[in-house]
Amino acid sequence: MEDVSEKIQAIAARLLSENVVDCVIGFREGTIPLMAEPCLIRSADDAHLLVFNGFCGANLANYLPGLSGRIGITAKGCDSRNIVNHLLENQVKRENLYIIGVPCTGMADRRKLRSKAGRDVIDALDQGKTLGVSTASGEMSIPKKNVLQDNCVTCTHRNPVIFDEMATPPVPEQENADRFSDVNAVEAMSAAERWTHFEELIAGCIRCYACRNACPLCYCPTCFVDDSRPQWVGKSLDKTDTRTFHFLRAFHCAGRCTDCGACERACPLGIPVRQFTKKLVKDCEELYGFEAGVLPGVRPPLDTFRPDDPQEFIK
Repeated sequence: MEDVSEKIQAIAARLLSENVVDCVIGFREGTIPLMAEPCLIRSADDAHLLVFNGFCGANLANYLPGLSGRIGITAKGCDSRNIVNHLLENQVKRENLYIIGVPCTGMADRRKLRSKAGRDVIDALDQGKTLGVSTASGEMSIPKKNVLQDNCVTCTHRNPVIFDEMATPPVPEQENADRFSDVNAVEAMSAAERWTHFEELIAGCIRCYACRNACPLCYCPTCFVDDSRPQWVGKSLDKTDTRTFHFLRAFHCAGRCTDCGACERACPLGIPVRQFTKKLVKDCEELYGFEAGVLPGVRPPLDTFRPDDPQEFIK
């Protein structure tokens, strides 16, 4: 992956030195193993800090709302789809963006990796199809495909859907991925079983809102869970409040979620919160034939209406 990082560094240095952009959003090495951290550089001299590897899981589109000036940004497939969302929702202007497209073959799930390598992982190096892992017990090589994030396993948009320049050539897209097997399993349950399933799913939630904070769709100036006048949701860990948060957040993402996995990746307790949003992703595809962020300029179905709609609700 060093080659990809070097290509990104060269592009970023050129854009900054030629004053094409004021800053570039990308990743740099993190301070703990298995985590590259988002960063913003404003000088070509800092371009060498930028990296790209299997630990760059955060969705960088999350950092665009509210940012002014001319912005360069590295974008994986899911990042680019959320950039399309931001363009549609007027969170950023296309003329202010320079998108450095980065093909992606999936991000490593640190929990899966630690379960295979042990919790004493000292360092890990993305070697393409394998991860070289250093532990206190020694070195090992783990096939990357065995430790991918769940959303990456079934991702069908590895290449950016919108870009100004590609860092490297596109990678083959995955075909015949069974994207909704987990949703189908929940749909096959009875209503009572589904209720129990989701109650158990969020039983450990501590309402830290890491899922919300990592989500590029959650950019409201004041989130409904933070409002106190009126107070829509209690501040305690009451089950009803926790349930309300997860269901309302999912509905806020309906027709907009790209299944980037940022929410699940950020959860400190490993709760598979994508199960809420992924059901709505499936419904949007089946009911409207719509995938969020894939076609620039096409608004989500729940964001549009026609004055001549034949249904009564519009009148």
